Amino acid sequence: MSTYKLTYFNVTGIAEPIRYLLSQSGIKFEDVRVEFDDWPKVKSSMLTRLPMGQVPVLEVDGKPYHQSKAIARFVAKRGNLYGNNELEAMEIDATVETMDDLRQAVSAYYVEKDPAIKEKLKTIAFEKLPFYLDKLEAQVKRNGGYFVGGKLSWADLLWAAYSEYLNSALARDINKNHPELKKLVEKVRALPNIKAYIEKRPKTQL
Repeated sequence: MSTYKLTYFNVTGIAEPIRYLLSQSGIKFEDVRVEFDDWPKVKSSMLTRLPMGQVPVLEVDGKPYHQSKAIARFVAKRGNLYGNNELEAMEIDATVETMDDLRQAVSAYYVEKDPAIKEKLKTIAFEKLPFYLDKLEAQVKRNGGYFVGGKLSWADLLWAAYSEYLNSALARDINKNHPELKKLVEKVRALPNIKAYIEKRPKTQL
């Protein structure tokens, strides 16, 4: 049996969808979480296991693999969460990239320190938010409560995981006025494997 070890910071962020995917797929994994203050020391000790010097990294039988979405696709295929055919897979990928566009806009605003630049980035993020949320809401509505094909895929898990980060970054429930998205997130978090993971994971501020 293969061994899996996921290394990322002690936050949700871009690794949380991978944690969701591993959990939902029934894949046991070592969830290594690094505190930001410890990162320089940990990074220097892990250089041979960090292909691009960054995290997340998933080690499968000791071999490291990088890039969060590449890792997520790998796990999604293992867990039968990547659609029934290539067209569904492409639709899932397009949905995931759309979500990531929104996440990056919010992240740019959230992490910026310069007040003037931060205000500009905030304007951009908040202009994008209703457009993206409306589009995603409509997609779930026309697909029977899921993003693609009327069934659970890794796009659904990604949104449920990203929602936690986006809620924290924006200090609001981004799904509040979008009932289909809200129901989807609740449905994902109620899945036995996801629920068990959420109950045992460390508490974080983000």
